[in-house]
Amino acid sequence: MPDSLIQEKRRSDELLTRLKYLQADFENYRKRTDKELRDREESALSGLVESLLSVMDELELAMDHARKAGQKGELLDGLEMVYKHLATSLGTTGLSRIDCVGKPFDPSLHEAVEKVQGMSGDVDVVREEIRPGYVFRGRVVRPSMVKVELAPRAQGEQEAAANE
Repeated sequence: MPDSLIQEKRRSDELLTRLKYLQADFENYRKRTDKELRDREESALSGLVESLLSVMDELELAMDHARKAGQKGELLDGLEMVYKHLATSLGTTGLSRIDCVGKPFDPSLHEAVEKVQGMSGDVDVVREEIRPGYVFRGRVVRPSMVKVELAPRAQGEQEAAANE
């Protein structure tokens, strides 16, 4: 084979290799930008959902206040309809309420605002929900504020817990 043909073959192989690297780089770039876009969308949606939680809280307070005041009728029915619609809409985006009463206390899901000593059981148990908590697409966006009944512990464990 003549030298010029060998040189052209090498050059062709080199260009083909560079093209393959360029294609791989572009594919990695595209995947990375797609992931960044999805992450930004998720973050924006999560922020919106978190801001709407206070609206849900206020609607719940308004409904509770109206019930305690003995009010019935269209206003209370309207508040309940708005609350249910908002809860359903947020539920379709991936928001779910944390079910906590009667469940073992989990610091990743619950924030203990009050603790009372229990008389039985092996684990600390949530006895009352002060403020509901929520999970959005598998991530806790707001832990439940709860009252916890502490399981009886041996004297040494109680002293260690008190020192923490």
